[in-house]
Amino acid sequence: MVEKIQVQDLSAYYDGALALKKVNLTIYDHEILGIIGPANSGKTTFLRTLNRMNDFSPGFSYEGSVRIDGKDVYRDWEVPQLRKSVGMVFAIPTPLPITVFENLAYGPRRHGIRSRKRLSEIVERSLKAAFLWDEVKDRLHESAMKLSGGQQQRLCIARTLAAEPEVILFDEPCSGLDPISTAKIEEAMRELNKQYTLVLVTNNTKQAARVSDRVAFFLMGELVEIDETEKVFTIPKDERTEGYVSGRYG
Repeated sequence: MVEKIQVQDLSAYYDGALALKKVNLTIYDHEILGIIGPANSGKTTFLRTLNRMNDFSPGFSYEGSVRIDGKDVYRDWEVPQLRKSVGMVFAIPTPLPITVFENLAYGPRRHGIRSRKRLSEIVERSLKAAFLWDEVKDRLHESAMKLSGGQQQRLCIARTLAAEPEVILFDEPCSGLDPISTAKIEEAMRELNKQYTLVLVTNNTKQAARVSDRVAFFLMGELVEIDETEKVFTIPKDERTEGYVSGRYG
């Protein structure tokens, strides 16, 4: 397996309070890594460190390193290029209050693409990859705000894809969605990892079991265990992991 992201001795702090403690792990190319754990376990802090979203958090500081394709995220990458290469989908859908088409064309335009034909190709490809094309192909010039919640979330996935990233981070993308919408997003994830590396933070252990190739369990800022999904859920190495996946706490 090809290493995509290498995390070494990563600690993170907010105003000096420890949020992550010396995390070491490798994320491989074209895998789906699920990240689970109870509230305040460091899951989202870890995710946001991968593309420097924590830069927006007052008082944030870190130690250690995060490397993507061997390049240090904090030393070797310009932030705009990093965010293009490492896209993020948030828990709450955040479509722009413009048309479906313009939502997807916005990013490519900012990166210099002006051809209407090229933009149309990107829009169609991205919507198909997010399993949304058939539902909106006749609504491209309507406001994205008219879409359902599940459609808006898939639109946000498509908008991320339109920037042509290599890694996609998902921060509880199905937390407010119904089972049908959740199933469509999970189906999209299983297709997307053929082309992209996916990191999924989820409070739904069943979702992690369904879609992840490997699972990492975080607790109180510590990476307790990381292994193949089936092993984590059936024969975990740490009793704390067993307690969480069996529902005894969390």
